[in-house]
Amino acid sequence: MKFAKLHGLGNDFIIIDQRDLPPAESIGDFVRKVCDRHTGVGADGLLLIAVEDAAAGLVRFRIFNADGSEAEISGNGLRCAAASLFQRGTIAPPRIRFLTTAGDRSCELIGSEGVLYEIRTEMGRPKFASPDIPFDDGAVYDRLIDYPLAIGQKTYPVTILSMGNPHCGVFADRFPNRIEWHQIGSEIESHPFFPNRTNVEFIHVLNRSEIEVLFWERGVGETLASGTGACAAAVASMVKGLTDRTVAVRTTLGRLIVEWTEDRVLQSGPAEIVFEGTRL
Repeated sequence: MKFAKLHGLGNDFIIIDQRDLPPAESIGDFVRKVCDRHTGVGADGLLLIAVEDAAAGLVRFRIFNADGSEAEISGNGLRCAAASLFQRGTIAPPRIRFLTTAGDRSCELIGSEGVLYEIRTEMGRPKFASPDIPFDDGAVYDRLIDYPLAIGQKTYPVTILSMGNPHCGVFADRFPNRIEWHQIGSEIESHPFFPNRTNVEFIHVLNRSEIEVLFWERGVGETLASGTGACAAAVASMVKGLTDRTVAVRTTLGRLIVEWTEDRVLQSGPAEIVFEGTRL
């Protein structure tokens, strides 16, 4: 089985063709094995791609978290999948349209140098109503801005939305220490009000055009970056009136640019090919 490993600002993925999936193994077991950083290839997740129409740039896309659970979408994963397909010559630049469970998402090549690709991704429309996230505390909300979410002995004002997958933003004047935010992220991820669990972003607004974010991803834990998480953090900052509609999102290893137009969110950022290999 051939595979490629890529990363978007340290958020790393193993990419394989749907046709190469081992028939005898359950997908969850397979994902857990290859994503293990000690006994497998090691990654935050696995991407399954299937080219539907190469000439039209149409590709089916599925993403699985390192714990074997399937997610709806991944911004960094889309860029990585696009970079891999461009690099192999499977799809001719500049555009690919991915079919995901969260809807169609288009990627456009901005530029490339060696194994490093810069790609703009259409991330869809953010959803704010509680049934669309989903979020369920027994009531229905049009928007969840500064919702008082109780975690243990503390209550956190959180802003909750969907980018095709659920996100919960925690704003902070300063980031908590690593042990503390890991604990908070883990507890919010599995909070009973989120029936499908949730991704968590810790957001520090620097100015009207820049924020920095720490990411706790559902089914993975701490990640160095998150494409949908960066979009969710930027949109949450925008709806709270803290930033303008174009925001640079600082991650541990670099920046993603998020633009929210009237009808969609766009994200621009890098994807880098780490290596290709064969699983015996």
